[in-house]
Amino acid sequence: MRPSLRQIEYFVAVAEYGAFGVAADNLGVTQPSLSKQLATMEDELGARLFERTSRRVTLTPLGRKLLPKGRAILQDGREFRAIARGSIGLFGDRLSIGVLPSVGAYFMPIANRRLHRLYPDLRLVVREAATVQLLTQLQDGRIDAVIGTRTNEPDVASIPLFSEALWICAASDDPLSAQRGPVQLSDLSGRPLLAVSPEFSLAEIVERLAQKAGAFVSRDYQGASLDAVRQMAVMGAGVAVLPSLYALAEAVRDPEFLVRRIDHPEAEHEIHLHWRRASPLGDDFRLLAENLIAVKQEIRESRDARFE
Repeated sequence: MRPSLRQIEYFVAVAEYGAFGVAADNLGVTQPSLSKQLATMEDELGARLFERTSRRVTLTPLGRKLLPKGRAILQDGREFRAIARGSIGLFGDRLSIGVLPSVGAYFMPIANRRLHRLYPDLRLVVREAATVQLLTQLQDGRIDAVIGTRTNEPDVASIPLFSEALWICAASDDPLSAQRGPVQLSDLSGRPLLAVSPEFSLAEIVERLAQKAGAFVSRDYQGASLDAVRQMAVMGAGVAVLPSLYALAEAVRDPEFLVRRIDHPEAEHEIHLHWRRASPLGDDFRLLAENLIAVKQEIRESRDARFE
């Protein structure tokens, strides 16, 4: 007897979360039920898939070999169901999407409201990480789509969604904080710029801008998050470079948080929608892109005039 799709789903979930309890919670099932299904699966295969310890569950060599195939089977099943149920709305009823942290926090809540209004049965499952990590998950079948920066991967189809202007912030007693309005690259000459860690494409953009400005990217501190970069700038460690989704939302939330737009054509953070080129759901992804572009327009139209 071959494993069922449900058993394969449980197998992949436990492999990714590394714990039966966490996997069961995310799947919405009880841990005894999940454990029983996996024990049955192992008995039917005649082999162990997991090494169980008191602290963590790890894959056996056979489990590691089967994991990519399990992910691919689940992806095929999702696409099969989405096509079959396409008449009820976008992607059938579920879309797993990877996003940049700033997109997840400041864009997806608005996008989710719009999509839920248009497609009430659609459930979004959102994961946050750097684009390079998310593209790996996309190609492994762990997620269905990515909202991230540009890629040239041949097996990935893409649509540009929007371009974020880049903004700076500095300590309150920094001369850059004494003025309002756009900042020129020449104003950053000789200054240490603060950026997120190198796995994010934003770090590459900041590096290029630093070279053009005669500035330098600080090697003393690289933030794991935009919040961390901002806090280091406010404390006087340098000038933070931040994408507009984050910078403007935080400036509205905190009126004392001063940000200034970098006035340069390369001070842009391009955001794209990516999906597997082989996916049969290309029309759905293109429709999703139209909705996401509309969401960004809504954000622009609602923005305080002082940030234009």
